[in-house]
Amino acid sequence: MTKVLAVLLLLVAGALVFTVLRQRNAKPEIVYEPRAVTLPSGDLGADEKARIAVFEAVSPSVVHITNIAVRRDAFTMDITEIPRGTGSGFVWDEQGHVVTNYHVVADAQTARVTLADGSTYDGKVLGAAPDKDIAVVKIDAPPSKLKKIAVGDSAELRVGQSVLAIGNPFGLDQTLTTGVISGLGREIKSVNQRTIYDVIQTDAPINPGNSGGPLLDSHGRLIGVNTAIYSPTGASAGIGFAVPVSTVNRIVPQILQYKRIVRPVMGVNLASDQVAKQLNVKGVIVQGVLPGGPASRAGMVGMTRGPDGGWVLGDVIVQIDGVAITRADDLFQVLDKRKIGDEVAIEVVNAGRSRTIRLKLEAAP
Repeated sequence: MTKVLAVLLLLVAGALVFTVLRQRNAKPEIVYEPRAVTLPSGDLGADEKARIAVFEAVSPSVVHITNIAVRRDAFTMDITEIPRGTGSGFVWDEQGHVVTNYHVVADAQTARVTLADGSTYDGKVLGAAPDKDIAVVKIDAPPSKLKKIAVGDSAELRVGQSVLAIGNPFGLDQTLTTGVISGLGREIKSVNQRTIYDVIQTDAPINPGNSGGPLLDSHGRLIGVNTAIYSPTGASAGIGFAVPVSTVNRIVPQILQYKRIVRPVMGVNLASDQVAKQLNVKGVIVQGVLPGGPASRAGMVGMTRGPDGGWVLGDVIVQIDGVAITRADDLFQVLDKRKIGDEVAIEVVNAGRSRTIRLKLEAAP
């Protein structure tokens, strides 16, 4: 018994000696604490404050739009709603009119609109201008939820000017990107392949879901509607484009009034640029004159058949209001800046002789 007790005492003593030696040789335990917060040396910069102020002021006007298609099952006859695409838009007025890109809501049976506060409304596409990639959606939301956007002037823009692009690509919250105007007077093709003129080019990143959202100046005023991206990869790292607000502000009232674009016309049919090139003609060939139209009343002459059955040139438009016309796009660009009832001076050439015709533009039938 005494031997056993002695052995136990030796073991306990050894354990104590081992523990003391281990603690003596052990490294002290390091306790990691959260880093101390570094206090800023000053307030936010003036440019940062300005951007934040613009974002906070305008973001309540920006919405998320989902293009909804409705399908009916052939067997059960159940109706299914299928999202076709998404984009952004912005509140135009307190009556529930929302402006976006046409390609965002093209062929939509329902356009579901999510406001900044997360509330969602089924909208109706009121009208569109496909050749300008602009559309208007109507929602029945309380005026208290609708904050209309401030409108600026795209005619006063300058290359190098700061711009901000706000979108709502996911329907959760708004996003902000910034940049500068890198070009003015650009031309891009719309979804129906008509040329959109005087487009704003910016390096502000514009993601696909931001299409239809507003491009703003540093005062938070609308200067354009973000509409397209040019990038080899399709990512937002390329060049962004926006339809200028001057075009939007001309088109939207027409959509609200007539549900469509009422275009000023001369009352002529034009031959294609390819025909003019084949015939070595400089200008736009008047192929036909519509009976009773402005051009007809002003004495404009279209192409006719010669004795051999071939076509004989009539009037060729070479100038409108002092602007040289060398192709159909030149003519459309001039008319895009005119309104119904405007009088234009058209210089035409016929059989080597030129004359000036004055006529009043009328609404397209």
